[in-house]
Amino acid sequence: MNKTSAPVPGRNVVVVGTQWGDEGKGKLVDWLTETATGVVRFQGGHNAGHTLVINGVKTALHLIPSGIMRAGVKCYIGNGVVLAAGKLLEEIVGLEAAQVEVRSRLRVSEGCPLILPFHAALDVAREAAKEKAGTAKIGTTGRGIGPAYEDKVARRALRVQDLKHPARFAAKLHELVDYYNTQLAALGASELDWSQAAWLKGQSLADFLVNGQLQYDAIHTQAMAHAELIKPMIADVSRELNAAHATGANLLFEGAQGTLLDIDHGTYPFVTSSNCVAGNAAAGAGVGPGLLHYVLGITKAYCTRVGGGPFPTELEWEKEGTPGWHMATVGAEKGTTTGRSRRCGWFDSALLKRSAQVNGLSGLCITKLDVLDGLTELKLCTGYELDGEVVDILPMGADDIARCTPIYETLPGWTQSTVGVTRHDDLPPEAQRYLRRIQETAGVPIHMVSTSPDRDHTILLQHPYQG
Repeated sequence: MNKTSAPVPGRNVVVVGTQWGDEGKGKLVDWLTETATGVVRFQGGHNAGHTLVINGVKTALHLIPSGIMRAGVKCYIGNGVVLAAGKLLEEIVGLEAAQVEVRSRLRVSEGCPLILPFHAALDVAREAAKEKAGTAKIGTTGRGIGPAYEDKVARRALRVQDLKHPARFAAKLHELVDYYNTQLAALGASELDWSQAAWLKGQSLADFLVNGQLQYDAIHTQAMAHAELIKPMIADVSRELNAAHATGANLLFEGAQGTLLDIDHGTYPFVTSSNCVAGNAAAGAGVGPGLLHYVLGITKAYCTRVGGGPFPTELEWEKEGTPGWHMATVGAEKGTTTGRSRRCGWFDSALLKRSAQVNGLSGLCITKLDVLDGLTELKLCTGYELDGEVVDILPMGADDIARCTPIYETLPGWTQSTVGVTRHDDLPPEAQRYLRRIQETAGVPIHMVSTSPDRDHTILLQHPYQG
């Protein structure tokens, strides 16, 4: 009897941000899809934003995995993602207008909790109440991400699978509208101008509220319209991913935000509402941790963060002529999702040590090295002074981090342009030295370097799929 050899399982890579998000993960995910056959989003919601530049054309993605920009690559939205169906459909329409085929290649987990207008309304009302009381705002995007995760943990969430059962959906929706109206009344929602709170393009939350109270019919009607368009893409993503891996597919797991925004390991409470670390790729997609073979940490050549919270190496980035201003302007540091300015500061190796520890990083990709072109002197944080002691790793939680004073070493900068460089040896010697110190102080090897937002401007030292 002839024996047939069993298929060789594929190799899987997890891509995570190691700072506070905005590290350039989208470009690297897109670049790696030359080798991958499937890309998976495993956490977060449309508060995330990945910007890709391909042949000079910029594309911003918020929910759909970055692999969608390569023909033939399948894209999956895992159960760990909280899904605003209307936002997903907006993104699909935008991509289709650019001649990108989406619907036949996108699979949405039936286990995704849904984000509905009341989630965004509560998000906005809470931040407004904090501002009115004079307390520090968390700095959320106001898109309902946190309240949607709260519903998930409290076991009252409406999920994508409920869209397939209209009667069940309607009954659960009634309960949630009543629940949220009670909270909105307590927060003084009737006093807010809801016309300024965006929901979809060209639509505000005002369409769903009257005198600060949610209107069931408006929410239900929109949800059912979205359901008909989403249903063909709903799938058992866990089963499909495991089957694809078994038959040799290389999968890429795409994280959103960054490690220091992780609900457990970030600068709590100034964090997002999900686990952004590599280990959550397993739970958020429905695969075993043994299927995660390599973890690539994406790291800017400097540091940025959006919103509130401590930032030990932050510079005076709004003053013209300063290094921080250089980073902010040359790096075009505006949030992909919100357009908010990003705070800028020196590279922080002690922070990166924390990220390496909680993610189990296999290698690093340093992005935006070219932004530092023209700075004649660079500083690199190797640790902090905290309450009279020297620590070499970022502490846990915002309170301790806020008391940290960074300890710097100074390195020479470079004046030559690194834009578009694709060979390590072609970098200025000072840039090579800077990268070497990052690698030495963080204790993680650098396997890739990005020298512009363009897909092809990448230095490859070791390929994650060929480890």
